[in-house]
Amino acid sequence: MRGRLLAAVGAAALVGCGAAYAQTPPDGTVDTLREALVKTYDTNPTIMAQRQSLRSRDEDVALARAAGRPTVSATAGVNQDTLTRNIVGSNGRDLNVGADVRMPLFAGGRIRNAVRAADTRVEAGRADLRATEGDIFTEAVAAYMDVIRDRSIIQLNENQVRVLGTNLQATRDRFEVGDLTRTDVAQSDARLALARSNLALVRGRLESSEENFRRVIGEMPVELQPPPPLPAMPTTPDLATDVALANNADLASIAAQARASGFDVAAARGERLPTISAVSSTRYFNSLGTGDESAGLPEGTLPNSTTTSGIGLSLSLPLYQGGAAGARVRRAQAFRAQLLEQSIAVERGVVSTTRAAFASYQAALEAIESNEIAVAANQLALEGTRAEQTVGTRNVLDVLNAEQELLNSQVLLVTARRDAYVAGFQLLNAMGMAEAEDLNLDGGPLYDPTINYNRYAGSWSDWDDGPRIQPVATRTVPEDANSPVTPVINRAVTAPRQ
Repeated sequence: MRGRLLAAVGAAALVGCGAAYAQTPPDGTVDTLREALVKTYDTNPTIMAQRQSLRSRDEDVALARAAGRPTVSATAGVNQDTLTRNIVGSNGRDLNVGADVRMPLFAGGRIRNAVRAADTRVEAGRADLRATEGDIFTEAVAAYMDVIRDRSIIQLNENQVRVLGTNLQATRDRFEVGDLTRTDVAQSDARLALARSNLALVRGRLESSEENFRRVIGEMPVELQPPPPLPAMPTTPDLATDVALANNADLASIAAQARASGFDVAAARGERLPTISAVSSTRYFNSLGTGDESAGLPEGTLPNSTTTSGIGLSLSLPLYQGGAAGARVRRAQAFRAQLLEQSIAVERGVVSTTRAAFASYQAALEAIESNEIAVAANQLALEGTRAEQTVGTRNVLDVLNAEQELLNSQVLLVTARRDAYVAGFQLLNAMGMAEAEDLNLDGGPLYDPTINYNRYAGSWSDWDDGPRIQPVATRTVPEDANSPVTPVINRAVTAPRQ
């Protein structure tokens, strides 16, 4: 189904473009969108944290399965009587060793439904990971395009400052010869000062965008290359919504959570049913040579040690729990109802987000077309105004206004191109097509959540602690930074295995 829907909108890999995979340079710099997304996928802390969250859900499956497996326990004790008077069976010492095995045979469906609920929540966790990837990739694309936009706007403003500086000098020269008035010089001077102010503001915004780039992607941007073209988009908002409803990861997650809550209800109802277990026990007793004496019998009368073993069935039937059983069922049902309502809310949000992204993308495309026309027209108008000024039909203010109009249209065009690309990627994300497998981030295996699940969800070992905790996300602070996070991470990295 997903393949047919993707084919319907003509989707293609965003950063693949048929080219070989470009590894991130050894020095860690990032200069293409593909490298930025690969870096984000490999080191972004939000994605790394979501992977660990999914692994914790894998362990919920292991915990649920463990409840249906046998448990073995052993006990041992040594006793020495220290002060007794005229009591037969005292003044002795003994050694007791025992072992018990218990295997649940029937638990009212609680274990089976708990396992089903945990497995279904793993499905929800995998969908959450997909959603997180898409959201972070969208954030990375926006950060990448923000830097390109702001650098382009700085270039436009720097050029404007140079042009206005030249204009001011020319105006002053003409004022000296009496061709222009002091008013013309003041107007030129004011426009240059305003242009320098705007340049300072956009430089500040660029620094903010570069820091946001480093926050999301983990490296400062260098010479960023233009992004590859977006894949073909849906032609109507209805088609985009159909794709989103079938593929959006947030919808998949809430649907899985709602299914899991149904198993929780069944497990809660099972707490009113009997529990049957098979039990086996073995006991070893050794009087340590004091059995006859403590019993008041001649030496050699009683054996020094005894061993007993037995097997049987144990049945536990709750007759009355003070209303707790019914409360647990009602609580599970209320939680399930909550998730059902939330499912509709998420569905509404997906529809709204998809249609809004489609509208924003279309509006940005139209803005690009209009601003391209405006830039061409303003360039022509500026050339005409300058020519007309030389023959006296235009004044200095007309030229300054024409230059400002051209700059404004150029800035709007750069901004519209950024907005169109980001809105297009947001639309891909809403349709569930902005995940790692959709972006062709090859060159190495993608993270496979089933590896951890297959290794640990069915584990029988009580002593397998799993791998050492090692943070994967890259830090952006200096090595000697005085941050409370530093000692925590260092202890996690250097701590010995227990």
